[in-house]
Amino acid sequence: MPQNRLLSPARHSGEHTDDQASVEEALLTGRHVDRKGTSSRKGFFARWKNPIITLWAAIATIIILVIGVLYVRSHPEDTKQPSKPAPVPPKAPKEHKKRNLIFMVSDGMGPTSLSMTRSWRQFTEGLAINDVLTLDKHFIGSSRTRSSNSFVTDSAAGATAFSCGLKSYNGAISILPDGNPCGTVLEAAKAAGYMTGLVVTTSITDATPACFNSHVNMRWEQDRIAEQQIGEHPLGRVTDLMLGGGLCHFLPNSTVGSCRNDDRNLIADAKKSGIEFVHNVDGFKYLRHGKHVKMPLIGLFAGTDIPFELDRKDEEYPSLMAMAETAITALDIATRDSDKGFFLMIEGSRIDHAGHGNDPAAQVREVRAYDKTFELVMKKIDEMETETVVVSTSDHETGGLAAARQLHETYPDYLWYPGVLANASHSSEFMAKTLADFAEPGKMKITQFIKDELLPLQQITDADDAEIAKLVKAKMTGISTAYLWADMVSRRAQIGWSTHGHSAVDVNIYAYPQEIAKKLMGNHENTEIGEFLRNYLDVDVEAITKKLRGEADTKWMGKPLDELLAETHKSMGVGGDAGEVTVSDRDWTATQH
Repeated sequence: MPQNRLLSPARHSGEHTDDQASVEEALLTGRHVDRKGTSSRKGFFARWKNPIITLWAAIATIIILVIGVLYVRSHPEDTKQPSKPAPVPPKAPKEHKKRNLIFMVSDGMGPTSLSMTRSWRQFTEGLAINDVLTLDKHFIGSSRTRSSNSFVTDSAAGATAFSCGLKSYNGAISILPDGNPCGTVLEAAKAAGYMTGLVVTTSITDATPACFNSHVNMRWEQDRIAEQQIGEHPLGRVTDLMLGGGLCHFLPNSTVGSCRNDDRNLIADAKKSGIEFVHNVDGFKYLRHGKHVKMPLIGLFAGTDIPFELDRKDEEYPSLMAMAETAITALDIATRDSDKGFFLMIEGSRIDHAGHGNDPAAQVREVRAYDKTFELVMKKIDEMETETVVVSTSDHETGGLAAARQLHETYPDYLWYPGVLANASHSSEFMAKTLADFAEPGKMKITQFIKDELLPLQQITDADDAEIAKLVKAKMTGISTAYLWADMVSRRAQIGWSTHGHSAVDVNIYAYPQEIAKKLMGNHENTEIGEFLRNYLDVDVEAITKKLRGEADTKWMGKPLDELLAETHKSMGVGGDAGEVTVSDRDWTATQH
């Protein structure tokens, strides 16, 4: 067997020829090697191969080092060693920007109220169809109004949704269905250092204003509401300025004009605690549009409600717009040196009353007065240095108003007559009172008084015998004629109503400047409006709720609901004693406005 030449003794001994080297290289590389003619160069490369390689390596190394140094000098940031991330500084406390919030409530005003008033104004002032109300220009959304126990809310549950941001039962004044009080945005604003105010054209103890600074189980506890409003409240006095009606609840029942059930004189008590008090138009004029106001201040300019705009006289009662201007100016002056602004609620209260009375002539004037007040508020906002927003909405619609009416069984006309509303010089409330005060007895004298004195006030020239007979009969039996007068105007204007109560229709939301209130654009639950109010002011309503619920004695909230309902049922001849009255989850609907 032939010997493997790669392992021959000659290779290991170093004794091999060129032929042997060629064969070995061919076996190792797989290629034929021709070494002819290379013997002369072999000695040269053998001697210089290593020095040349060494020199070239050194040159390459120097070049690489030079390039590296130049790059480092031109890009120092790329050579920094990674370091631990810098510690994140703690967030600074949220900076509170000084701001004011004006919340307006058009009690009982639904979308048709706007439509009717817009057309009436265009007709009476000879305006173009595109000359719309101020509110029309600032519409941003709508609100759903149901309460916790009814698809149709009342003002108490509606205002509780605004003040507390929570649903409750009809009749509740910032009390929840479980019987516990809920803190309000006004109370939280006062605790946070804001100045606070309420302006209304009804009694200051009525449902809407009461829901912002009082807590009782049922809205008709107005004596107790008045007591809380002057400071008999777990939080003390929470309202710096109140303007409106309702003087009767502050007077002792031994005084003419009082409607209290006891002999307490809340005016005297208020003055003792440092509250300024004005109670007539002369006192209001002394306030000089808000430039001469010393707070805290209560101004009550009517025993109950300030008269409808259609009946009101400037020399006897201030207007909603005048009271709003006074309040805004006074609060702005009072907060100029404060890092907090003010919260003010303004209510066009008697739009609701006109709806309850189905009185379209009164309602268009009330809506127009509210619209002018909104315009005034916008002007005041533009004049103030502090950021201020006004949000306006209704707690509900009243009357089921329709700007049309079918008077007979045949197909109805497509029209209604704003001129009839323009002709009416007084509200149905005024007309009824005037007829009730007529002292001369006898059917003929009453009939003649209606024909000669009352019908001309409303420019009704076509009253038939049946209409007049109804008025005479009501007068002689002591029944109010307000609904009859309202219907006479409504029929002639072809304005329709479906109820003397409230309806469940969605109501409009308005705002200025709109960009501040953009979260209210679109359709919302009424509680979302309450949430916006507290969030805009950045106040802690929950903390107020906890404080109110921490009171061991609940007598400050007045009578328990079960007892109130038992008394009401008894007075109405319903049910038996208090033990027979049951209330499940406050599932009872208030019957008052």
